[in-house]
Amino acid sequence: MRLLAQSPFTKARPRYSHGGRCESEGRTMADDLFNSFMNGPDEQGRFGIFGGRFVSETLMPLILSLEEEYNKAKDDPSFWAEMDALWKHYVGRPSPLYHAERLSAELGGAKVYMKRDELNHTGAHKVNNVLGQILLARRMGKTRIIAETGAGQHGVATATVCAKFGLKCIVYMGAHDVKRQAPNVFRMRLLGAEVIPVTSGRGTLKDAMNDALRDWVTNVRDTFYCIGTAAGPHPYPAMVRDFQSIIGKEVRWQLAEQEGEGRLPDTVIAAIGGGSNAIGLFYPFLDDPSVNIIGVEAGGKGVDDRMQHCASLTGGRPGVLHGNRTYLLQDEDGQIQEGFSISAGLDYPGIGPEHSWLHDTGRAQYVSITDKEALEAFQLSCRTEGIIPALEPSHALAHVTKIAPDLPKDHIIVMNMCGRGDKDVFTVAKHLGFDMSDTEEGRTFEE
Repeated sequence: MRLLAQSPFTKARPRYSHGGRCESEGRTMADDLFNSFMNGPDEQGRFGIFGGRFVSETLMPLILSLEEEYNKAKDDPSFWAEMDALWKHYVGRPSPLYHAERLSAELGGAKVYMKRDELNHTGAHKVNNVLGQILLARRMGKTRIIAETGAGQHGVATATVCAKFGLKCIVYMGAHDVKRQAPNVFRMRLLGAEVIPVTSGRGTLKDAMNDALRDWVTNVRDTFYCIGTAAGPHPYPAMVRDFQSIIGKEVRWQLAEQEGEGRLPDTVIAAIGGGSNAIGLFYPFLDDPSVNIIGVEAGGKGVDDRMQHCASLTGGRPGVLHGNRTYLLQDEDGQIQEGFSISAGLDYPGIGPEHSWLHDTGRAQYVSITDKEALEAFQLSCRTEGIIPALEPSHALAHVTKIAPDLPKDHIIVMNMCGRGDKDVFTVAKHLGFDMSDTEEGRTFEE
């Protein structure tokens, strides 16, 4: 197994000598890798029975080339030096770890911290991963970048980084999401991206990903597909996880600075669509048995109604979609069902394969939150902390409000505030019965 080259941001990562001994803790590399939840994926890109690479013959050479290039980059200190410089000076990392005092006091019980990734440049966690993938694209000589997007945050991040490096950018977005995420559509176009509405299916994230894959098959020579979530064919799930794990690595040393050396969170919580922000928070804590790990899926109108939620782990079963085997919402014949969520970023009928594996092994717990509960948490964050969250992390916050009151005051919860809510104000206003149709933006949204 390859170890990532040392980065100034990875303060909690042990250093290994050439002989495989951990210089900081006196262990051998084998000691750390044996029975570790951090070993995956294997050489075939599998996490247990999940993952893999189910792609056409046209794409396989490109997938293998990408894997080879990423393996080289992982061991190249100059790659991580460039990443660190961009994370620090362009993205604004490290993002703060914020003690939500008024929220904690109102809930009673546990002490709640928010990992403030909504303060990143572009307003979400997505840019952490996009920077890494586009640096790889440049190493591979690709000049055309394609991406899929649901809430628009991955599209905005991709358009932003393409603008920085002078690359052509095409973003596929479901027609339904184009309507409900109008502010982000404008941002992408302002940044020079071509936004292509996808009208097939329900016009959501799954359909956008389908069309992006079709584009990639047609234009393999000059095109790089920048996937926004921890799903897809190997090496994408592992690659996205590695780039996003900066979130959890920062939490480790930031909490130690605030709460005392060696203090770990008791519980970490994140919202899950495909699962990139969640695996980024979870991964650095997988081998810490004292840390409870909770992923929060989109329960929509309730998981009892199979057609009105996007809770793949709660209401799905294993199958193959978008190049990997994972839990999916599907009917008895294996046909993918159209999910539902108020949150465009969680409106996906599958989940990253590593999450499926963590679910089946029992290392992580996965729950669902309804649209109504997420809207209540959205308002609570605004009222108690002056933080307008995206609807995606509002799902995670809603679960925090459920469990915090019954936990002791010295119990520390860290939830990932993975996106800001500017993009969702019109959606929230509509659901709360607030009429914004007399504004130009509101008229555009209604159209």
